[in-house]
Amino acid sequence: MAMFAYRKLKVYQKALLWVMDVYRLCSSFPNEEKFALVSQVRRAAVSVTSNIAEGMSRSSNKEVLHFLEISFGSLMEVQSQMEIAQLLNYITKEQMDDLDGKTIEIAKMLSGLKSSKKS
Repeated sequence: MAMFAYRKLKVYQKALLWVMDVYRLCSSFPNEEKFALVSQVRRAAVSVTSNIAEGMSRSSNKEVLHFLEISFGSLMEVQSQMEIAQLLNYITKEQMDDLDGKTIEIAKMLSGLKSSKKS
């Protein structure tokens, strides 16, 4: 169905897997973070895929770009929050490095998608 065309985007598919990684990492955070950092990280992570989907449903490129910018911002928000989690020893350096690599890949793909919508 054309209505769900965003599902075919590689960036959307990679971002979905990334969200699952973020959720898994957050599951090991201390209980006292459940309603603080965990909640904030998970909302921002879900925002990445949600804004790709919402943006790609818009009819004007200006609107599409707006939602892709929000998605990119949410991606960076999660990255910053996970850096805090690493400093607090909630995740290891290796886990952070793995997430960094995936985040960079998604960021590049989002940038490419934004560029394609600008032309």
